Amino acid sequence: MDRLSKGVIIPVSVLLVVGLLSTTGATSSFRKRLHQVNKENLQYATDEDIKAELVFGRSLAARILGRYPLLKDKKLTRYINLVGKSIARYAARPEIEFHFGVLDTPAVNALSTPGGYVFVTRGALEIMDDEAELAGVLAHEIAHIRERHIVKEINLQAPETSPVSGLATLLGGTTGTAEAVFSTLVDKAYEILFERGYKRQDELSADRIATELIYFAGYDPTGLLRFLKKVPADKENFKNFQGTHPGIKERIKSIDKFLISNHITNP
Repeated sequence: MDRLSKGVIIPVSVLLVVGLLSTTGATSSFRKRLHQVNKENLQYATDEDIKAELVFGRSLAARILGRYPLLKDKKLTRYINLVGKSIARYAARPEIEFHFGVLDTPAVNALSTPGGYVFVTRGALEIMDDEAELAGVLAHEIAHIRERHIVKEINLQAPETSPVSGLATLLGGTTGTAEAVFSTLVDKAYEILFERGYKRQDELSADRIATELIYFAGYDPTGLLRFLKKVPADKENFKNFQGTHPGIKERIKSIDKFLISNHITNP
């Protein structure tokens, strides 16, 4: 942050809140949904599927880092990973390891790739006021990974087969054609992140899941909501964030409705 990125002396705070969850009906309902999603995510998963998702995610992450370098700040990076991993433990994706990094750009954005790679920009950190806002932004990206939104969007999934079966087949191929198709799919995923954006329903779903995840982790569940409320549409460094997401007003309204309908308050 100036406000958050300079506040790295308190990373252990995340360790003090993990697991301090209420036992309300809302929490019980959320946990049932969490376990159901976990069952659905892993129903068809094989070792080859998981490997395929990881390889694809690494390739896409490399493309992101070709555009924006990682910020060289070990303390801040460690802090971001502590916060992120405390949330990822609730994401129902135990088969992958999550990695978190800070992109050195003033642009306000956060990005993720299949396989557990999550990035937040220096510009986004600079407008955050507290750890709950950071948690909310990271949780939104974790939700995209949990739900395999990119994998599904680029049509790697067949209705009755593994969620990444098409990709696994490509990775098993040795022909130039297979490699070219793989590269094209990485390009398509990159376009989703920086130009076209996710489907509207995927973004709104990620907002709702993020709100649940930070609630599970013991954070103020309005963290993401508060962050979104400070994102103006008319500033240069916010244009990419605005351009690759549904309207901020729509997202704020959707989260507000979700909080009220599920009676979610601070844990």
